[in-house]
Amino acid sequence: MKKGSKKVNRAWLHDHLTDPYVKLAQKEGYRARAAYKLKEIDETLHLIKPGQLVVDLGATPGAWSQYLRRKFAPKEGGQTLNGTIIALDILDFEPIEGVSFLQGDFREESVLRQLEAAVAGRPVDVVVSDMAPNLSGIESSDAARISHLVELAVEFAQAHLRPEGALVCKVFHGSGYSQLVKLFKERFRVVKPIKPKASRDKSAETFLVGIGLKSA
Repeated sequence: MKKGSKKVNRAWLHDHLTDPYVKLAQKEGYRARAAYKLKEIDETLHLIKPGQLVVDLGATPGAWSQYLRRKFAPKEGGQTLNGTIIALDILDFEPIEGVSFLQGDFREESVLRQLEAAVAGRPVDVVVSDMAPNLSGIESSDAARISHLVELAVEFAQAHLRPEGALVCKVFHGSGYSQLVKLFKERFRVVKPIKPKASRDKSAETFLVGIGLKSA
């Protein structure tokens, strides 16, 4: 097992170090290559605009919040942010100027209440979720965990998005995927699955985007 594990680690390290998006993230000052996933989704669908209120779920290490911040203040150097970013994660988050961060587990009612208090009744323009559970390798169990997080994000979006708002959610192809697509289609007028170029080919990761809430 140890030999196999070392080979896997070496292969991952090689892929990581030669990844063009990793190099680009280092060059452009993003904390992770994930920034380019949100960038491609946004450039395709034009979701993020200055002046919005955006909630970033599963925000650590902060690459998505960095991208949002740059959309709200294209010029660096203490410029006042034209927009509001509220980020949440169970893990620590290195501060980003202008980004409000809450640490906690989105699955817990008390944490959800804190997030709702931060939103303070304002209509949310966009919810972005890069949340993913710790995977066990047991497909049925992992699918249930993934679905639970997506369902919570959809519920939050339904309660807080403005009618024409959007939800961007990380999902995985495999068990439970078709049910999540069905859920999105039940709740949103427009549903688009997107696999950004920055998502690794071998990864089952993809993103569902729901735009415009259906009337209850």
